[in-house]
Amino acid sequence: MSLAPAVRTTGLTKSYRDHRVLRGVDLVVPAGSVLALLGLNGAGKTTLVSILSTLVHADHGTALVHGHDVATAPARVRESISLTGQFAAVDGVLTGRENLVLVARLRRVPSPGRVADALLTRFSLVEAGSRRAATYSGGMRRRLDLAMSLVGDPPVVFLDEPTTGLDPQGRLEVWRAVRELARGGTTVLLTTQHLEEAEELADRVAVLHEGRIIADGTLAELRAMLPPTEVRYVEQQPTLEEIFLAIVENQES
Repeated sequence: MSLAPAVRTTGLTKSYRDHRVLRGVDLVVPAGSVLALLGLNGAGKTTLVSILSTLVHADHGTALVHGHDVATAPARVRESISLTGQFAAVDGVLTGRENLVLVARLRRVPSPGRVADALLTRFSLVEAGSRRAATYSGGMRRRLDLAMSLVGDPPVVFLDEPTTGLDPQGRLEVWRAVRELARGGTTVLLTTQHLEEAEELADRVAVLHEGRIIADGTLAELRAMLPPTEVRYVEQQPTLEEIFLAIVENQES
């Protein structure tokens, strides 16, 4: 893992008229890691990601992505990142493979067909590659969206609530895809409201509340902030999600 952070913000602020969204955000994302940014609706998660991806200008403070300043070198930042929003940016008329080839051509990547085939394999979409994306399930569309975000091998990927609107099975498919990104050495900044998602995926967790980072660390470090746990022996019942997934898997087998 590189010593230089993939993302660093210092004193980042942003207001919309009289509404202060970011109030001095200091954040470091180590290269090659997955950082989950937690926060309630309106905490400023999407605004922060928009600034880091050069879509919105900060009022004050600095932000570096892959060593490039988002204010003074936005083109270099855009060359280094990929952004996946809350809804899959997939063309339903095209097949999965055609979506990937199109993105590869737009990014002027050599051998677009070869790149598309490699990503279909990487995200377990080979059998669906010749089908129109409109026929995909929500989880499959999200996986294709993530595959499209990796065309050109960007070192930093921003995922803004990538499991919004997905059923439990689709959410697990996306989790597997994010783990695949991490195994490949890609730095991932993931915004989410789902605590179990952060537990499953993140190396570090940062909590954004009312425009400020109020906690930042590994899960173990955050747990250490609370009082010592009291050990109790209780019967562990399966969650409704576990029951649902087991029933679905039994039907499919």
